[in-house]
Amino acid sequence: MAQGARRTAAQVVGVLALAVAVTAFLSVAAVRHGFFDLKVYYGALTWWVHDGGEIYDFLKPGTQYGFTYPPFAALVMLPMAYLPWLAAIAVSVTLSVLTSAVLIFWLLDPVARRAGWTRWFALAVALCLVAAYEPMRETVNFGQVNTLLLFLVAVDLLRLLPGGSRWAGVGIGLATAIKLTPGIFIVYLLVTRRWRAAVTSIVTAAVATLVAAALFPDASREFWTEALWNTGRVGELAFVSNQSLRGVVARLDPERPSTLAWLVLVAATVALWAWRAGAAAAAGDEATGLALTGAVMCLVSPVTWVHHLVWLLPGLILLVDNGMAAPAGSRRRRVLLAAAAVGYGFLTSRIVWAWEKDFTGVDGFLGANTYVWISLALLAFLPIRRPAAPAGSAVEAAGVPQLDEPDGRAAAGERHRIGRPLTVR
Repeated sequence: MAQGARRTAAQVVGVLALAVAVTAFLSVAAVRHGFFDLKVYYGALTWWVHDGGEIYDFLKPGTQYGFTYPPFAALVMLPMAYLPWLAAIAVSVTLSVLTSAVLIFWLLDPVARRAGWTRWFALAVALCLVAAYEPMRETVNFGQVNTLLLFLVAVDLLRLLPGGSRWAGVGIGLATAIKLTPGIFIVYLLVTRRWRAAVTSIVTAAVATLVAAALFPDASREFWTEALWNTGRVGELAFVSNQSLRGVVARLDPERPSTLAWLVLVAATVALWAWRAGAAAAAGDEATGLALTGAVMCLVSPVTWVHHLVWLLPGLILLVDNGMAAPAGSRRRRVLLAAAAVGYGFLTSRIVWAWEKDFTGVDGFLGANTYVWISLALLAFLPIRRPAAPAGSAVEAAGVPQLDEPDGRAAAGERHRIGRPLTVR
């Protein structure tokens, strides 16, 4: 009993020390963006609701930035127009923190159980580390919606709510209606032949879009015919924060970026993703399917700002998961855990900003695109977990069930819960 109390006390002290260290790091390294994006949303909604203007005509004073999301996103955010500014900040931060904490718990808790870690301790350490993670701190500081979208998609793919198979596709459809880029997860469902879930996601996105069009016909017309195609509203493609393949190509020649080169890179990347995502789905490994599709979304989107890279979090956590599942002391464990540490370290370091002003030369090509290389590495090398031996054997099958599996899976129930022991390749 005394030993358990000492262990708990040591863990509490360790978490407090880590929290202090992360706070000190953030006080020095974190950029204060003053909830810039949230100000854009808040200003656009206020202009629209209270001043009689069109939401897509609004530009934040002194900038080129306006509301760029579809009308359904405006409908979801509409209550913000009736809140004081400080309350809007509080809601934004609370939603980001809560969705992040739940998502991390879902992905990390199985690792903690298998490794014999104290679950609250593992979650507390992970939350401290994620607070320092640059895309996460940028999401919070900008007032972005990335974690909410990731949450909606994860609920769908990992089937973490009761009756998940019945509603599979709804979360992806809603995320797509809020911001178009999660639509790649609909493609994922099609590529992996989850026809019912794919149809549900398409119908959900379409219904949400049509509801917004019925309520806000003028805004919908302007978005789909004008605002969507106005790329100048999102910023410069060559800006170092754009950590997509399009950003890599644009930084090679900012004046005349090659669209052909970008399309060739996108085609090759999508082909790699389709092959690996298909293998993950065939293995019943939906967590890896989520991670691979999040990585490819960041790569092929024309604009992937640093804060969008919260979509890489599942991949980093799964590297730790696969590393801990490997035999103790094995080379595989060392390599996977080292890869997770290196990826996390770079994605926390702000390293790409060292080339913000000058990204020319070999060092600029390698350094200014560091986060792109990490996304590519996760896409190409993140292990896929395949079903192993039958239940009751030394190694049980694991992974997340297919979206279209029937709910009546009692016989295989515990074998198919997230995070049971597994084999990887």
